Amino acid sequence: MNFEFSDDQKQMAAEARRFLAAKCPTTVVRAVLDHGLPYDQALWVGLAEMGFLGVVIPEAYGGLGLGYLELCVIAEEMGRALAPVPFSSSVFLATEFLLAAGSDAQKAAWLPRLASGGAIGTFAHAERAGAVTPKAIQLSAADGRLTGAKTAVPDGGVADFAIVTARPAGGSDARGVSLFLVDLGQPGVTRTTLQTIDPSRGHARLEFNDAVAEPLGAPGEGWSILEQVLDRAAVLTAFEQIGGADRALEMARDYALERMAFGRPIGSFQAIKHMLADMYVSATLARSNGYYGAWALSTGAAELPEAAATARVSATQAFQHCAKNNIQVHGGMGFTWAFDCHLFYRRSNLLALNLGGQSQWEDKLIARLRARNAAA
Repeated sequence: MNFEFSDDQKQMAAEARRFLAAKCPTTVVRAVLDHGLPYDQALWVGLAEMGFLGVVIPEAYGGLGLGYLELCVIAEEMGRALAPVPFSSSVFLATEFLLAAGSDAQKAAWLPRLASGGAIGTFAHAERAGAVTPKAIQLSAADGRLTGAKTAVPDGGVADFAIVTARPAGGSDARGVSLFLVDLGQPGVTRTTLQTIDPSRGHARLEFNDAVAEPLGAPGEGWSILEQVLDRAAVLTAFEQIGGADRALEMARDYALERMAFGRPIGSFQAIKHMLADMYVSATLARSNGYYGAWALSTGAAELPEAAATARVSATQAFQHCAKNNIQVHGGMGFTWAFDCHLFYRRSNLLALNLGGQSQWEDKLIARLRARNAAA
């Protein structure tokens, strides 16, 4: 089994890295933070022109028609650059929901706009803090209209539409959950910006007051579709986290080689060596698990649920570990605004909660492994 990317995929990764190095240095991330911008519009337009927003969207809908391996390498480079754009919301979530369950009319209406950057999509799922279970979904759907609220919606303040989980009146199990596509520009939707640890990736509370909604997929099948899409998004997000972890490790290594103390580089001290070694091990383990997840995603393998949960848990641990230790290697200066360490620390903690927290994915992994062992 070959877990290496092809030459074409490596070339795409190299092109993405060159583009992001030129168009998304950390000064761009800081500008979004300093000026309270929702995202960097020039970068978003550039990503669309490069075709990166439509990697897996079929050519018939204006995309590149490539596969998930190509999207994984793009996701990794986006993570390295801490790109302050709604990429994961539109590409990992909204696009995937449309591809998985959208009608021909819904795909024709939204996929070309997503590929061109003319529309931003998101997924509105949580209604309160904690794990989202079928019973926790109380937003009600009746006669094609939604009433209720969703919170901590990624890029909810700028999205043009959202895929929303809701249920008809009554019922509390997974069979009662349905998905709806909601145009967020209508009068029945109110948005409230939320403060998070990483303002370069905006979040919002969405309130629906008799908002018009289109069913997405079969009624009552929303939870099944959701789990499939979240597994795909978990692998893609893992690569975003792997990219961030690798860059944080590189920053720590470079500083350790440049910073002098007692007449020699601090990287020559045993404590720093051990810290860097631990960072390397966690980042490498995350990459190994990410590659397994990428293989399962790209081939539609039956192992995808376990592989996605494993990649998600491992990448979350690695990014948080490397981002935290990057600050430690930089010492007292690492905590200041002048250094970029905090940008990676912010993003690592934000991504740790996207798609559900680490403990939720650990529970999923355990449950899926037990189910597979029981079926063997």
